[in-house]
Amino acid sequence: MKQTLKAVALAIGCALAAAPAGAASQGVQLTPLDKNFTLQVLGSGGPISDDQRASSSEVIWWKGKSRILIDAGGGVYLRFGQAGAKLEEVDFIGITHFHTDHVTDLPALLKGAYFFERSDPLDLAGPEAGSAFPSMSGYFDALFNKEKGAYAYLSGFKDGTDGLFPITLIDVPYRGPKPHTVYQQDGLTITALGIPHGDVPCLAYRIQSAEGSIVISADQNGSNPAFLDFARGADILVMPLAIHEGADPVSASLHAKPSVVAKIAAEVNPKLLVLNHWMGLGLSRKSEALDIVKSQFLGQVIAARDLSSYPVSSVKESTHE
Repeated sequence: MKQTLKAVALAIGCALAAAPAGAASQGVQLTPLDKNFTLQVLGSGGPISDDQRASSSEVIWWKGKSRILIDAGGGVYLRFGQAGAKLEEVDFIGITHFHTDHVTDLPALLKGAYFFERSDPLDLAGPEAGSAFPSMSGYFDALFNKEKGAYAYLSGFKDGTDGLFPITLIDVPYRGPKPHTVYQQDGLTITALGIPHGDVPCLAYRIQSAEGSIVISADQNGSNPAFLDFARGADILVMPLAIHEGADPVSASLHAKPSVVAKIAAEVNPKLLVLNHWMGLGLSRKSEALDIVKSQFLGQVIAARDLSSYPVSSVKESTHE
């Protein structure tokens, strides 16, 4: 493997950014130094608090601003602020699926709109309805419907009234092998593809720019071959590593085992593989899981921590080919 000095500096920077939040008072940098086109993991944990991490979320920095947010699980409200991200800069929010550990903090984040002026709409995408789960528009209505929403006082998000900016809703089909373009603006194109997560409608997102590409997979069992084509050529691939190799069949129907993650990474061949969605049990067997992944994928592998960041420019300067 060949690594430039800049790539080594990237790894050091990631380790610093991955420090616990309490380290901020000790001078550790939590917001990325490179914000040109950078992935920052806000939440690297799962649905159980034993991981002592925020639940799933990533922010994409573009041209110095926090333009894109993927998921908003529990604890992300805090991490969003610690990262220096700003709601007034966000143009697109993509929700992968409606499990609580991916969406709980969405209304808390949006509430901040009361405290700045903005007239431009924000695009909010998520899967169509299926099984016991709502569509993005159905979930939004349950939250903000003027008559019966849980947060009816924020109904102005529907039309930009009451001091709030309007939100444009996108229900994304999750069945079928073809990706769907959900955002195209300011040099960024975002596409979404349905991925198998038991009976839960679920999406992966690809963020493409002239600087490179980032693919974020949410929870999936790894059985959809279309995902390989969707992710192929990515500079950074984010994959959950939520279960261990000996997990029970029910867990494996929802999540990819380390050996499956390894096969996907080997096929996609990203310059950097970022592993997230850690849970307490998985963390106790983290070394074993990483060894399995690295036995098949020979590229760079990083186990994400909350607030760790990965500039595409630095990743592109390293190679394992």
